[in-house]
Amino acid sequence: MKLKRRAIAVSIASLALLSPLAALAQGAYPNKPIRVIVPFSAGSTTDIIARAITDKMSQSMGQPIVIENRGGAGGTVGQAAVARAEPDGYTVLVHSSSHTVAPSTYAKLPFDTQRDFAGVTPIAQLPNVLVISPAKGMKDLPSLVKYARANPGKLNYASAGNGSATHLNAEKFKMQAKFFAVHIPYRGSPEAVTDVLTGAVDYYFSPIAPVLPQIKEGKLLALAVGSEKRSAALPDVPTTSEAGVPGSEFNFWIGMMVPAKTPRDIVNRLHSEVEKALASPEVKERFTRLGADAWTMKPEQFDAYIRKEIDVNAKLVANAGLTPQQ
Repeated sequence: MKLKRRAIAVSIASLALLSPLAALAQGAYPNKPIRVIVPFSAGSTTDIIARAITDKMSQSMGQPIVIENRGGAGGTVGQAAVARAEPDGYTVLVHSSSHTVAPSTYAKLPFDTQRDFAGVTPIAQLPNVLVISPAKGMKDLPSLVKYARANPGKLNYASAGNGSATHLNAEKFKMQAKFFAVHIPYRGSPEAVTDVLTGAVDYYFSPIAPVLPQIKEGKLLALAVGSEKRSAALPDVPTTSEAGVPGSEFNFWIGMMVPAKTPRDIVNRLHSEVEKALASPEVKERFTRLGADAWTMKPEQFDAYIRKEIDVNAKLVANAGLTPQQ
C-alpha cells in the first residue's frame, strides 16, 4: 500500500515538473496561422507593402500569414475588426497613416484609435512628390509659390479624394507656404495624374510610383517631395522644406498594429520579424519599385508618434474645412 502511495506521489511530482514545459510548448508563439487585416482593397499600396513583408515573415516565423482585405469607410471597417479581435497576436493590422486621420474625419468610430490599438512598428514611408506639367512654365518650387502668392486662387491642385494623404499633404504645404489655391478632388490617383499631364489641373502631390515613368520621360516635372527627407527613388529632388517652405513636410506611412492588450513579448516578436523582413534583398527591391523607404521604430515610440499624428492631422482636417462624416 505504501509502495502504491509512493508511486502515485512520484507520478504527481513528475507531472508537476512536466506541466510548465507542456504549457510552454503549447503557448509558443506562433503555433497557428496569423491573420493580417489590410483595410483597403487588394492591389492598393498598403496591400502591396503588407504582402511584401508578410511573405518574408511567414518564412521566418514558420507559420502561414494570411492577408485579409477588409476595405470600406476609409479603412475603419478593417480597423474595427482588429480592435474587436482577441489580443493574442493572431490578428494584426497593417494600415496607413489614414489610421491617424479617421478620428477627425468620422464623427463616430466603433473603436478608440489610441486606446484600442498597440503600435508594433512603422514599415515604410511613401513620400508624395509635387508634380506639374512642363507646359506650366514653373521650373522649381519657389516659382510656383511666388506665382500662387501673387495670384490668389488662380492655381488649382488635385488630390485622390477629400481627406486622403495627397489632400492633406497639399493642405499642409499650402498652409505653410501662405497662399490660396483651389482644391479639386478626384476618385483616385490615376485620374488626378491624367489631368496634371494634360494641364487641366496645375499640380498634384502624387505617390511616387504612379508618376516615376512620366518624370523620367520629362512629361512631368518633380518640383519637390513632401516628406521630411529626400526619397531614394528621386534623390535629386529636394524636399518642400529644402526648397523654401519649412514645416511643410507630410509623412505618409504604412505601419503594423495589434489589439491593445496583446502581450508585450508578442508585440516585440512581431517588431523584430518586421525588421528582419525589411533587411532582406527581395523586400528592398520591391520597395524601390514602389518608391517606398523602409522605416521602423520601437513599439512605444510608434505609440507616441501615433498620438502626436492624431493631433497634427486634426488641425489639417480643420484647416481644409472638412466636415466629419456621420
